[in-house]
Amino acid sequence: MTPETVDLRSDTVTRPTPGMRAAMASAEVGDDLFGEDPTVRALEERLAGMFGFSGALFVPSGVMANQIGLRLLAGPGEELVCDAEAHILAHEEASPARYGGIQTRTVSGGRGLVTPEALAEVLRPGNAYTVGTRAVEVEQTHTRAGGTVHPPATLRAVRRLTAEAGVAVHVDGARVWNALAATGTPPQEYGAQVADSLSVCLSKGLGAPVGSVLLLAAESLAHARKLRHGLGGGMRQAGILAAAGLYAVDHHQERIGEDHRNAALLAAGLRDAGYPVRPPETNIVLVETPGAEDVVRRAARKGVLVTAPGPSVVRMVTHLDVGRNACQRAVQVLVAAMSEAGPGMQRSACTGHMEKAEESEEAA
Repeated sequence: MTPETVDLRSDTVTRPTPGMRAAMASAEVGDDLFGEDPTVRALEERLAGMFGFSGALFVPSGVMANQIGLRLLAGPGEELVCDAEAHILAHEEASPARYGGIQTRTVSGGRGLVTPEALAEVLRPGNAYTVGTRAVEVEQTHTRAGGTVHPPATLRAVRRLTAEAGVAVHVDGARVWNALAATGTPPQEYGAQVADSLSVCLSKGLGAPVGSVLLLAAESLAHARKLRHGLGGGMRQAGILAAAGLYAVDHHQERIGEDHRNAALLAAGLRDAGYPVRPPETNIVLVETPGAEDVVRRAARKGVLVTAPGPSVVRMVTHLDVGRNACQRAVQVLVAAMSEAGPGMQRSACTGHMEKAEESEEAA
């Protein structure tokens, strides 16, 4: 990868900043499997307090944080309800079923949002002949829907509904930092006030090299640690990694709005060129174009890296390693690549699909 490369594949591609590297190098460490790493404990306590939880567990990945959280709330043969395009279904290797024996049932509330209206139609108590719903999962922000945000009011309504039904709530908060930046919502309103557990990622949005934290009730912590160990997530002198997370929380939260502004710049440039783009809510931009895989290859040859989550969709994700000038260059390269991949086909091939998506959102 050359210095001129603009990498918009994900906000996970960031490199540790000099300050972060220094914090990692000087971190005080101990054996975390024995609960003796002071830097890990500091990170866990910091995030638990921030989001209003009494317990927290540092784990290597967001997938592990989600799977531990779900297994604490639903057991084998029990039901989890989530969005049809949720990350835990599309990108986590069928882990709820494979490792937790959890049955999943899906809803489609539009834009990846799990709404109380959609949930009211599917939550069921269960009896001797039917499986009962034990947990609901919400994704914040929603990856496959383009970084959409669950508003606090929606989450409060979901919480009221599930509490009345005796159903728990897990929030996959991989990009909760982006939701906080987009809405100005205090962390606790996206944390313990609306969820039984919350996973937060340190390598998305914040720019740490690795790690997530599962936030939960303190009484579930011993069970969570045992599940982590069984999944191979027990770490020793993990304070080196936790130090990067602490540094990111302290130094990289305030700048996330820049990523959102750069995403808006990308979207405006592509829309001006005639390609259907939904205005991004956060740092993910989805543009409709024929021959998406061909566009990805053509753009890569010009030093702009993007992904194609579908045959006619190209995805870009802004982050702290990509500035405004790089995004302006990316627009030029992508417009040329899309024109070469499907000349003259921008609106005829794509607009109908986008219009249907917008109609679905309005109906929702």
